[in-house]
Amino acid sequence: MLVMIVSGIVYACLHGYHAFKDMAKLGERAAKRIDAMGKPLPCQNENDTPFFTRPLQDAAERYANAHAEVIERRESNRNRHAQQWAQWRHFND
Repeated sequence: MLVMIVSGIVYACLHGYHAFKDMAKLGERAAKRIDAMGKPLPCQNENDTPFFTRPLQDAAERYANAHAEVIERRESNRNRHAQQWAQWRHFND
């Protein structure tokens, strides 16, 4: 009976020690992430002046670039859909 009690205590101590080590690792990882959240983000070196104070050409170029990205995204979406429909159309051939 004493052997079973001692082995139970040893078992509980070992599992408690392993759990403590796991919790310490978890705390360390959480501390690193919390510390990283406190650091400032890298600032962009673009022109930080408000758009209404810049030349109209800047806003026009930015709009044209954004619209070109929208068109590219729509075109790639159409291409993916066309490829998928072509695959489905000839699936049972």
